[in-house]
Amino acid sequence: MKEFKFKISGQDYSATVAEENAGSLVVTVNGQAYQVEVPQTKAAAPVMARGNAGAAQAGGPKNINSELPGTVTKIVAANGQRVKKGDVLLVIEAMKMANDIVSDVEGTVQRIAVTEGQSVNQGDLLVEMVADAVAAPAAAAAPAPKAAPAPAAAPAPAAPKAAAGAKVVEAPLPGTITKVLVKPGQALKAGETVCMMEAMKMENSITVEFAGTVKSVLVEVGAQVQSGQALVELA
Repeated sequence: MKEFKFKISGQDYSATVAEENAGSLVVTVNGQAYQVEVPQTKAAAPVMARGNAGAAQAGGPKNINSELPGTVTKIVAANGQRVKKGDVLLVIEAMKMANDIVSDVEGTVQRIAVTEGQSVNQGDLLVEMVADAVAAPAAAAAPAPKAAPAPAAAPAPAAPKAAAGAKVVEAPLPGTITKVLVKPGQALKAGETVCMMEAMKMENSITVEFAGTVKSVLVEVGAQVQSGQALVELA
């Protein structure tokens, strides 16, 4: 049989817990007996120890007190040990359940105030610690200045155009000029080649259909031309 003494809202309570049979307990509180059915003993979710949290934020002494009545079954931490937030300090068994008492701060264990097998009540001191100071969050860095937009590229000069009504040699299909074979002032006969153009991966000879004199060459090697675009103007 286990005996517990604790307070709830300032009122004193005395309780005993006796195991009647597997999975069944008799809990007597201030003389009133209760039949309690409990599952098989299992590990409970970790109990986050709480104490003087304000001191923990600034760093310094911090007491870890019991959150529930029970029996200390295992001491995990040791005096002088460094612990992180969430590390298990000790284990308390209560109502057939093992409860991990974990630290809610990072710091150093100064003194273990209980021993294994000791019964504790709610609020009893378990561990004395020295908590590390919590660093203030760093100020958000000022956003880097945005780079000035790159100046817009100057538009490519427009291809020269033949005068209205002039006699011209036009591109029969879109492609790329690979060679120019004439120059201004040159006399041409019908059927002579004025330039070479690559289209559809084929080299095409562009010829003049009538005799005349080259007035101006309107394209250069590497120029991209469209179907019907003037290539050479004749006088």
